[in-house]
Amino acid sequence: MLEKLIYSYEVFVGLFSTLYILFYCILAILSYYAIKKYLNNKNFIPNNVIIKSNHIPGVSVIAPAFNEGATVVHNVKSLLSLTYPKFEVVLVNDGSTDDTLQKLIDEFELIKVDFYYQEKIPTNPIRGHYKSTNPLYYKLLVVDKENRKSKADACNAGINSTKYPLFLCTDVDCILKNDTIIKLAKPFIENKKRVIATGAGIRISNSCEVKEGFLVKIHFPKGWYPRFQELEYVRAFLFGRMAWSQINGLLLVSGGLGMFDKEIAVAAGGYWHKSLGEDMELVTRMRKYMYDHKLPFLIQYIPESLCWTEVPATREVLIRQRVRWSRGLIQTLYLHRNLFFNPKYEKTGFLIFPYFFAFEFLIPILELIGVLVLIISFFILDLNYVYFLYLTLTVYLFYLIITFISILLDDVIYKNYANTKEIITLVLMAIIEPFCYHPVNVYASLKGYYHFFRQKEQSWGNMQRQGFKTTPNP
Repeated sequence: MLEKLIYSYEVFVGLFSTLYILFYCILAILSYYAIKKYLNNKNFIPNNVIIKSNHIPGVSVIAPAFNEGATVVHNVKSLLSLTYPKFEVVLVNDGSTDDTLQKLIDEFELIKVDFYYQEKIPTNPIRGHYKSTNPLYYKLLVVDKENRKSKADACNAGINSTKYPLFLCTDVDCILKNDTIIKLAKPFIENKKRVIATGAGIRISNSCEVKEGFLVKIHFPKGWYPRFQELEYVRAFLFGRMAWSQINGLLLVSGGLGMFDKEIAVAAGGYWHKSLGEDMELVTRMRKYMYDHKLPFLIQYIPESLCWTEVPATREVLIRQRVRWSRGLIQTLYLHRNLFFNPKYEKTGFLIFPYFFAFEFLIPILELIGVLVLIISFFILDLNYVYFLYLTLTVYLFYLIITFISILLDDVIYKNYANTKEIITLVLMAIIEPFCYHPVNVYASLKGYYHFFRQKEQSWGNMQRQGFKTTPNP
C-alpha cells in the first residue's frame, strides 16, 4: 500500500513539474513581448509634455509613518521633490510614540487646521490634520491618527484625506526616483480602457549611500540575504509581473510602490486592516468589483526600477517577513475562495487564482512531502532515485535558465550593475540559492500556513532596519 502511494506521488510530482516548467516557459514569452511593447511605446507621450500639461490627473502620494523620527524629515523632503505638476504628499503619522509628529511640526512649520474629513473607509480615530504656514511646503498634508497596528488602516486614513483621483501608496522610508509619478501615471493617461492600478520595479537599498533622503550612490548589496533577495526581486518584478501584465493578470501591486484609481479602491472597500497581505488583497477586491459591475479594466506593470527599499539583512527578520507574506497569501486565497473557477470572474477565477494556489501556495507543502518521502523510502522502500535525480536536476536547470535570463535582461536594458564582477556574483548566488536560501523561504512559508490554520493572533512583527549608509556633508 505504501509503495503504491509513493509511486502515485512520483507520478504526480512528475506531471506537476512538467506543468510548472511549461507554464513558466509561457510566462517567459509573455514577459519578452511585454517588455518589448513597453520599450517601443515608452515615448508615446514624452515626459516633458506631461510636466508642462495642466490637463493631467492629480496624484496623492500616501506615506504611513510609525516612529520614524530619526529620518522622517529627510524622507518627506525627498517625496516633496518628485517631478509632477499636480501632486500632494499625505504623510500619515500612525500614532507614533516618538517625536515623529513634533519633528514634522518644527521642520515644516505645521499648524493644526480645520479639515473636511469624509470617512469613506472606516479607520481608527483621526486626531487632526496639519498644513504648513510656509508656502514652500503647500503640497504637504500631515494626518495624525490613533495607531491600529496596521499599515492598511494608516493607508485608508490617507486615502480618506486625499484630494486627487489617483493615489500612490509607498513606505516613508522608500526612496523614489524623481520621475516615479510620471511613469506610474502614464498608463492612466494613455489607455482608452480604464486603468485601476499600476506598479513598477523595486530595488534593494541596502549598502546604498543616501544623503538627506536622496539616493546618492547605488551599491550592490553586501550581505548574503540582501543579495539573495536581489535575485528574487529581479525575477519577480522583471520576469513574472511583466508576463502577468501582458495578459492583464496582475494580482499583486507591491505595497511599497503602487498607484491606484481612488474611486475604484474606495468602492471596493479600501485596504482591509486585518490583512497581512493588504496589497494583494486590495487588488483582488478591485478586480472583483470591476467584474461584478461588468466594467472593463487594466492593471499594468512598468519594467523599470523606480523605488529603493531596505530589505531584511538577517535570517530572523527575513523569516518574520516571509511568514507574514505566506500568511497573507493563504488569507487572500481563502477569503476570496468563491473566485475559484467562477465563470463570472473570467481569467481571475480560471487562471490567476489557480496559479497562485498551485505554484505559490502548494509548492512549499509538496517540497516538505518530497523530503518525507525520500526519508521514508531510504529506510523502508526501494525508491527510484534515478527518476527523482533527473526530475530534480531538470527543475534546477530550468530555474537557473530563468534566473540567468532575468539577470541578463535587467543588465542589458537598465544597466543596474556597476561592473561585470557584480553580475558574476549574482550568477554565483543564483547557483547556490536553492541549497542555502530557498529552504529558509520554505520553512517561513510553512510556518505562516501553520499560524493561519492555528488562527494565531495576526501581527506585523518588528521589521527592524539597519538604516542607510549616510553620505557626510561636504
